Amino acid sequence: MANERVVGVLLAAGIGRRYDPSGARLKLLAPAPAGPQAGQPLAAAALRNLRAALADVVVVVRPAATEPQRRLHELLAAEGAPLVVCPLAEAGMGHSLACGVRARPDADGWLVALADMPAISARTIAAVRDAIGRGHATAAPVFRGQRGHPVGFGRVCRDELLALTGDAGARSVLAAHPPHPIEVDDPGCVLDIDAPTS
Repeated sequence: MANERVVGVLLAAGIGRRYDPSGARLKLLAPAPAGPQAGQPLAAAALRNLRAALADVVVVVRPAATEPQRRLHELLAAEGAPLVVCPLAEAGMGHSLACGVRARPDADGWLVALADMPAISARTIAAVRDAIGRGHATAAPVFRGQRGHPVGFGRVCRDELLALTGDAGARSVLAAHPPHPIEVDDPGCVLDIDAPTS
């Protein structure tokens, strides 16, 4: 399988309630505190890192019903990313993930990344991409015993991914197809931003 057929799916449809319970600040617009894109908005940093290793990346967003969400759409569109609007994003990550896969149903694999993880190295992303390209059903990086992101899914998982709903993400798929572990020296693959850094 050619690696060009492995598509990146960046999940950027969350609200980030743990980041700001009031909802006044959208986490994905906050500056990344670490990684090669430090200082850039979280979502843009995560997108750029993913695109450094993947030729095709789609970004799943919720409808632009608020000013911060409209700004996020504009930011990501300015980066040249195809946006996939998930009308049921509020119902959970499973819906968003299915929307992303549905946008590229003929791909040979999908790498699912989270937009609040701005410090994953391109080398880690490429290693997961290559594992899926070699035919693993799923794959994920592991840093010091902790499974990280992005998580790769081969074509064998497509129907299961398309059927996802609710807030459990892809747990059921990963339970059926345990990820091939890729040992990496990349703390960024386990660093997500849940609280303001300033």
